[in-house]
Amino acid sequence: MGDEPGSRREPGTRIGRTALADVAAEAGVSTSTVSHALNGTRAVRAETRERVVRAAERLGYSRNRVARRQPKRRTTVVGLVIDCIATTPFAGRIIRGAQEAAREHGAHLTVVDCGGDPEVEDVHVRSLADRGVDGILIAGGSHREIERPGAIGDLPVVLVDAVPAPGWDVPAVAPDEHGIAATAIAHLLAAGHRRLAFITSSEDTPATRGRHAGFRSAVEWAGLYDRHAPVERASPDAAGGRRMGRRLLDHPTGDRPTAILCFNDQMAMGVYQAAEALGLEVPRDCSVVGVDDLEIVAAGLDPGLTTVALPHREMGRWGMSALLERIAGRAVDATGPVLLAGELVERRSVGPPRRLLGWFNRG
Repeated sequence: MGDEPGSRREPGTRIGRTALADVAAEAGVSTSTVSHALNGTRAVRAETRERVVRAAERLGYSRNRVARRQPKRRTTVVGLVIDCIATTPFAGRIIRGAQEAAREHGAHLTVVDCGGDPEVEDVHVRSLADRGVDGILIAGGSHREIERPGAIGDLPVVLVDAVPAPGWDVPAVAPDEHGIAATAIAHLLAAGHRRLAFITSSEDTPATRGRHAGFRSAVEWAGLYDRHAPVERASPDAAGGRRMGRRLLDHPTGDRPTAILCFNDQMAMGVYQAAEALGLEVPRDCSVVGVDDLEIVAAGLDPGLTTVALPHREMGRWGMSALLERIAGRAVDATGPVLLAGELVERRSVGPPRRLLGWFNRG
């Protein structure tokens, strides 16, 4: 069925569209911003509110009409857009922390998985905005830069396990990557190691840059030089760790590192495999430390892997708390990411080095 010939439909009565969507399109904002601006349910910038009101007036909508369609909500609703829920336990830890903070504040959390695809991420952000969420958490899944989604509009947003790309000032929380590497190296130095190596990721990410800087600072503080502390780059997986582990360990006793720090636990597993293929044992012939505390790997290796656990749960809690502050209209510092420390988890992959007098005499 359609309109009678010559009939004229008033603005906002078009089939399949809502008054909010029309006003949002006219004002160039999200539907949730329209609702908040017209109903006063959340603080909206004065210029944005004025633009929404003008758009509503042009389309012939009254605030009362919109208010009837969008009743005032008692519960704050927050969307969480996150990577790879099904393939990594880190996502679950972030969700757990965010859910705990939401529950403490009486807020409701809606979670969507973008699978690491920026285009899907933008679609989810737009969908959450259209459903009228009060704010959005965007979690990287691994410490990376995130571009500002075009659909975010004026919604409050906080980044978790991520930092904003240049030109976007928004609150963010991330691991202290520099401190994580420094913690691992301090543990190896305390065990007596002075010939160290670092197998890092070949990907250019904030995590890669931060851990490399932390490693370099720690070994320089200990008075070690490049020959005593080489850095190798590989794909951040078991295959990359296996390949670089063999390159570092396939040398006579005096010419190989006594300890290796790996960018993550998967690479550490590859180093274990390389050592076994060469007839070496961890930690007798080489100590190994990872980063992540990916329990299915770290606790499953023999011997168990000493590693630095990333603060995923704590980041989820901080991100949710900061977002709720923004939703309430309270300022949250966006001048730089909040960095949270990792925690050393000691198992059995670190031991004292063999005495390498021959190597030190050559150094």
